[in-house]
Amino acid sequence: MPNYNHITFEDILKNEEIKAYIETGNRNLGEIGFTEHGFPHAKRSANYAGNILQQLGFDDRTCELARIAGYMHDIGNVVNRYNHAHSGALMAFNILNRLNMPPEEVALISAAIGNHDEETAAAVSPIAAALILSDKGDVRRTRVRDRETVTADIHDRVNYAVEHAATVINLERKTATLDITIDTSICPVMEYFEIFMTRMVLCRQAAQYLGLQFELIINETRLL
Repeated sequence: MPNYNHITFEDILKNEEIKAYIETGNRNLGEIGFTEHGFPHAKRSANYAGNILQQLGFDDRTCELARIAGYMHDIGNVVNRYNHAHSGALMAFNILNRLNMPPEEVALISAAIGNHDEETAAAVSPIAAALILSDKGDVRRTRVRDRETVTADIHDRVNYAVEHAATVINLERKTATLDITIDTSICPVMEYFEIFMTRMVLCRQAAQYLGLQFELIINETRLL
């Protein structure tokens, strides 16, 4: 029997190769006008993905694999934003195999990363579903790099308008609720839908995979 390594989330956080890819990918996206996709987004996605599965009663290792997938999910941006989920999945496959992680765990993480971008995404596992919910739920003012672009760029405007956002799991009601407060003087609610409707449909599919109903609440009004 092969002797594989038990790779922890802490091991991944300390990995200099992964750090370099996240940092460079984020810098590349900054050059072409995208919002922040660096360590804050990676760590939030990791923590939210793990916490979602933990609240749903998944075992500790599955939750840890979700955190690893969440942290690594955007490393493909170092190659190109286009198809970054697929290139990132292949990069993760290579990195984790070199770390001698068990192949069944490599497969779960690679599949989750490869299925997180809305153009080709699918909730193919609990880890993938949790990653979708955590990634798409990370809307916040601090992701905007340049406040000067807020009035001109709808993506920056929508993120900058967000004063608070949280994904809340309610086990009794079996719901996953993305609860957002936005400043409508910066961005009307309709602009949020214009940008994020595809993502919200994907969140609904991910929630359904986990046996939950997805809800979207903006400024205390349920919209989905």
